Amino acid sequence: MAEITSLEIDIESFSSVDLKKCGVYKYAESPDFEILLFGVSVDGGDVTVYDLASGDTVPEEIIRALSDDSVIKWAYNASFERICLSVWLRRNYPQHFSSYSIEGDTVRNYLAPSSWRCSLVWGAYMGLPLSLEGIGKVLKLENQKMAEGKALIRYFCVPCKPTKANGGRTRNLPEHDQVKWSTFIAYNKRDVETEMAIQQKLSKFPVPEFLWEEYHLDQEINDRGIQLDMALVEQAIAIDERSREELSAKMRQLTALENPNSVQQMKEWLTKHGLEVDSLDKKAVKELLKTVPSELAEVLELRRQLAKSSVKKYQAMQNAVCADGRARGMFQFYGANRSGRWAGRLIQLQNLPQNHMAHLEDARSLVRSGDYALLSALYDSVPEVLSELIRTAFVPRDGYKFIVSDFSAIEARVLSFLAGESWRLKVFAENGDIYCASASAMFHVPVEKHGQNAHLRQKGKIAELALGYGGSVGALKSMGALEMGLSEEELQPLVDAWRTSNPNIVQLWWDVDNAVKTTVRQRLDTETHGIRFRYRSGMLFIVLPSGRQLCYVKPKMGTNKFGGDSVTYEGVGSTKKWERIESYGPKFVENIVQAISRDILMYAMRTLSHCFIVGHVHDELIIECGMDVSLDAVCDQMGRTPPWIEGLNLRADGYETMFYKKD
Repeated sequence: MAEITSLEIDIESFSSVDLKKCGVYKYAESPDFEILLFGVSVDGGDVTVYDLASGDTVPEEIIRALSDDSVIKWAYNASFERICLSVWLRRNYPQHFSSYSIEGDTVRNYLAPSSWRCSLVWGAYMGLPLSLEGIGKVLKLENQKMAEGKALIRYFCVPCKPTKANGGRTRNLPEHDQVKWSTFIAYNKRDVETEMAIQQKLSKFPVPEFLWEEYHLDQEINDRGIQLDMALVEQAIAIDERSREELSAKMRQLTALENPNSVQQMKEWLTKHGLEVDSLDKKAVKELLKTVPSELAEVLELRRQLAKSSVKKYQAMQNAVCADGRARGMFQFYGANRSGRWAGRLIQLQNLPQNHMAHLEDARSLVRSGDYALLSALYDSVPEVLSELIRTAFVPRDGYKFIVSDFSAIEARVLSFLAGESWRLKVFAENGDIYCASASAMFHVPVEKHGQNAHLRQKGKIAELALGYGGSVGALKSMGALEMGLSEEELQPLVDAWRTSNPNIVQLWWDVDNAVKTTVRQRLDTETHGIRFRYRSGMLFIVLPSGRQLCYVKPKMGTNKFGGDSVTYEGVGSTKKWERIESYGPKFVENIVQAISRDILMYAMRTLSHCFIVGHVHDELIIECGMDVSLDAVCDQMGRTPPWIEGLNLRADGYETMFYKKD
């Protein structure tokens, strides 16, 4: 065989660990993990399937190629193949396994990602669905993914229930159904062919090399993982169980209901006590607690505490933790293909409750030691304590600390910069408070955070968060404006005041709207505010300052509900299905601003890639480092402005901690 330059790979595997719940890292480290089928095309040639479950062996030159960084390896969702093959090589061909990074890093068990390419990422970059089946349908591939696949995976790849009919076995092997096994081999072959067809279809729109470098850094962070304090996690689960039992018992005592957690039973009980309610969700209960009599308030407060779902996050940690105590694979590169931002996986680090309680460390120690009696004596609500402590389950390993650094108001800075809103840029340059400044511009009076007209800051904050991308009264309401004390009558004047004080941002919305419509209507390249718009081969491309492109599939002109022109494109909509989506200027501006903010975070990640980055949340980096590393130095490096957006004023702030928290 001539020297190999590239491999197209798809594997089928078995493990008793639930892949969906636990992630590929824990799945592959299970003692019973094995690769069943190894489908591969060498240098674009015909696909061969090696039936490992039936005794086939993979040729040595292919095995050597797996750890040869000069050989490019392609797969759909390549992180799955890379992690599984890392474990398989270490177990079966240790002489051919080699890892990467430096001494002291926790990525040592995995093949270097630098020679891997992912056709899922390519599809996401082009605005396509995030599944092999979905992308095959949209691209109308001749070789579609076989529909039988899911049933075959259920049959061969996961444990089965022992029954009389199957002789009490807990696993299906090839010999138990040779017809199905033959179909499974064909399915594996077809998946490789589909992946190759995707690449062929997308070949005129290659992924820029810098994006592959970003993907490799993302994979490194996923490989590194983040340490979990499992003593805290397990005690929190045990305490939650005890707390729920006590709260439920108390509710049964007060209401005499068989199941006080039942919405129907609780509604009927409240009706009997003179309170008709439509809903008992968290928001409704919170509102009811403000006005109901004390005897009903006690029951509703218990219900509110029971509704705290904090334990689910701790259980997710239990599921995901690897043998060395670290959780891995929590970040989906290009998970949001409208902006290219990451999506959270497994524990969902991007969606953790905030912590506001004083003496966080004391509460943490009580939970960690399992002191339920003292915990319940000191705190009104044990579930709320557990909820606030979720972040603190992430800890640095022994001898290290966390530095947590994040950008200050990055989206507001990017939006102001693109629009050239000079008064806002001055606020950022002087390290001012944008919410105070916004309120001051809207109401024409000085506003200080803890000084004169301080009450207006909240209105400034709500306006900033809700109105920057064309939002109106509805956006203010969904941001909780009414709950925060604003009246219905105040909302429209608030919208008007914000738009009047930010004329350049409003202009940006409609300049972008016009540029997109011109590009789609006339197939012309346009540019506004440093952003370029292009139409190529049935795609709208928005070229960002970083050189990265946002892609919109099959854009065309339509008519909106108001009878005006609008741009529509194909994508995954709110229904989670592939459909035609309507958009307009402010929405495109939102995509652009979030995408540029993502690129700035990635620039910071690349600047700090010599550090052990273990996580990132929105605009924040979590770094595991030695005790001697300087916080100021990290924040200084993170706050550097990328050369492609010269003039943008950035600021990064941070703190040191021995457990993750919201500072």
